[in-house]
Amino acid sequence: MYLDEDYKLVMKVKDKLLNEIKTNTNELMKLDYIYFNKEDKNMKVLTIKEPWATLIIDGYKKYEFRSWKLNYRGKILIHAGMSSESDMLEKFKNYDLSYSKGEIIGEAELTDCILVDEEFEKELLNLDSTVYGRGPKVGCYAWKLENVVKYDTKIPVKGKLGLWNYEIDD
Repeated sequence: MYLDEDYKLVMKVKDKLLNEIKTNTNELMKLDYIYFNKEDKNMKVLTIKEPWATLIIDGYKKYEFRSWKLNYRGKILIHAGMSSESDMLEKFKNYDLSYSKGEIIGEAELTDCILVDEEFEKELLNLDSTVYGRGPKVGCYAWKLENVVKYDTKIPVKGKLGLWNYEIDD
């Protein structure tokens, strides 16, 4: 258990990093996570192919679709996988996106998991038919992502299938 001195030390180091290394998001994330999640040093990560990962991080895509329901709610890291969907990269060439491979590129808060019906699919197409218009989504689950943060410093790491854990080093 951390004592007041430990807390003050963590906060002092955090303040110093904020002032001296504003672009080093990875170190700030580690300090926050280590202090507030002392016993669990694993963060949930979702690997997503490009262009979809960057579309999420750049604010164009608010939902990620999966065939499975998820009960977890909270922060997840967004990992750009090693593979991309080349036909979709061409579709978004006018969006001026900078793609990544094999890196955690940001984070988001997973706030809901919605079973997509025809009405919700129409809402998505009205929201943005370019982003949400690839194939039918009825019967899939839309994972709602909010409070998205794009990392200035990306974290190179090998991804995995499904929702996986990333261990924060001390």
